[in-house]
Amino acid sequence: MKTALNYLKIPTIMNCNGKLIDLSKPRVMGILNITPDSFYDGGKYNTGTTILNRVRQMHAEGADIIDIGAYSSRPGAQHITAEKEWDRLAEVLELLRKEKPDMLISVDTFRAEIAKRAVQEYEVDIINDISAGEMDRQMFATMAELNVPYIIMHMKGTPQSMQQNPVYKKDVVFEVMDFLAEKKRQLSLMGVHDVIIDPGFGFGKTLEHNYALMNRLNQLKILELPMLVGVSRKSMIYKLLGGSPQEALNGTTALNMMALQQGANILRVHDVKEAGECVRIFNAVSVL
Repeated sequence: MKTALNYLKIPTIMNCNGKLIDLSKPRVMGILNITPDSFYDGGKYNTGTTILNRVRQMHAEGADIIDIGAYSSRPGAQHITAEKEWDRLAEVLELLRKEKPDMLISVDTFRAEIAKRAVQEYEVDIINDISAGEMDRQMFATMAELNVPYIIMHMKGTPQSMQQNPVYKKDVVFEVMDFLAEKKRQLSLMGVHDVIIDPGFGFGKTLEHNYALMNRLNQLKILELPMLVGVSRKSMIYKLLGGSPQEALNGTTALNMMALQQGANILRVHDVKEAGECVRIFNAVSVL
């Protein structure tokens, strides 16, 4: 059944450093963690060979975007310096730009200086900021200068503190929407219009918060911005079903389909093949 939310005008064409991506059909973003301590695959991709093999695999499986993270944002992760983050990142960007110069690359960072260097020195196409400018007050001005799409995520606290008894005064969905709406307003005033929202599953949210957010995800359409959803192998799955991140693929696929049905434009995932199959099935049903 169609509601008023179905008729909102959500922009679907993003200019990624001169490369256009159409989000009118859902896209898959493959995760490349180059940190030693990420919750699922930390330390797995730590040499040029393993990194390139992983990127080739994700590309072959249909990844539209590769999202590179050099700062672990898992709950309680160790804080590292900007120098350390850049050292990890620059070497990988050098490899990938030589391997696949036309690939859409996103960099997962909350630091303005990292975002600026990534775009200016390696022509990175998208910046993915888990803090939506909260952890570096220079980020919004930097994004206005860089003029590439900017993913803003809702997070309560920091990676080091976010899961220490997160509490919402009213309603988690309302508070997430309110936060993202204010960020959209600020960015618009600064001339940043290619913005993608991420509700931030698992970032300062209890199990109940996460499922309430998934249940009403389509309400975020009122912001009239494309939406990224990242639930891949997260604790909201295995804390409910039992097991570990290694056993959470089936739950991930179930939640990815729910997210697509409620308007997600990008799925950020570890398992590109399975997410791509989910998108194909969703697209086939959507045309009927």
